[in-house]
Amino acid sequence: MGGQACVFYGAAQVSKDIDFLILAEEENFNRLLKAMEMLQANRIAVPPFQSEALARGHAVHFRCRAPGVEGLRIDVMTRLRSLDSFEGLWERQTVFADDQGMEFHLLSVPDLVEAKKTQRSKDWPMIESLVAIHCSENISAPKEEWITFWLMETRSPEALVDLCTRFPSQAATLEQSRPLLALARGADLSGLRGALAEEILREQEKDRIYWEPLKREMEEFRRAERAAADGGGGCE
Repeated sequence: MGGQACVFYGAAQVSKDIDFLILAEEENFNRLLKAMEMLQANRIAVPPFQSEALARGHAVHFRCRAPGVEGLRIDVMTRLRSLDSFEGLWERQTVFADDQGMEFHLLSVPDLVEAKKTQRSKDWPMIESLVAIHCSENISAPKEEWITFWLMETRSPEALVDLCTRFPSQAATLEQSRPLLALARGADLSGLRGALAEEILREQEKDRIYWEPLKREMEEFRRAERAAADGGGGCE
C-alpha cells in the first residue's frame, strides 16, 4: 500500500520498506505472526502489535533479521485515513504476477493516491507520477470513472488544462467539487499553480489533524513501555 506499490506502478524507483494493509481478523493476525517469525522480525517501536491499536489507525513497525532480508522494515496497518474498509479496497485491488506466478496484491491507483496524501513532501511528486502514468496508459480508451479520477487528482497544471480541453463536460460537472478546474478550463496556468499548492497545504493539514490524537497515544504507549521496563517486566 506504500512505496513498494508505487514501484510496481512505475511511479518510484526504489522503496526502503514494505507497507501492508491487512484484514483485521484474529486468524489473519496469527498468520502474520507466523510470517514475522519466518522473517525473524522484531517490533521496533510503539505501538504494540495489538488489534486495538491497529483499529485506531496506528501502524506497527517491524525489522527483519532473516538472511536475505536483513534490516528490511515492515509496517502493518488495518485502517487508512479517508479510505474505504479493507473489503472495499480489496475489491478494487490491482494484482501483478511475476514469471514464477507469484501474485502481488496492491491498492488500486486511485486508492494509493488517496493514501499518499500525507504531510510528507516526498509523497506529492509520487501522487503526480501515479496519476500521470495511469492517464497515459488509459487515455486512448478512457472509462468515465477514470476521467473523473484524472480531473480530480492530476497535479500538473499543463496536464489539467489538457484534460479539461479533452473532457469539457466532465470538467464543468466536477468544478464544484474541485474549484481549481475553473482555472484549468480557462488555461490560467499561473493561477492554477498557486491553487494546486494551496490544495496540497489543505490536504497536509487534514493529515496533521488526523494524526494529532494518534501521536498523543503514541506517547502514552512509550510511557507504558518505559514503565514496564523500569519495573523489570520488560517489553517485546
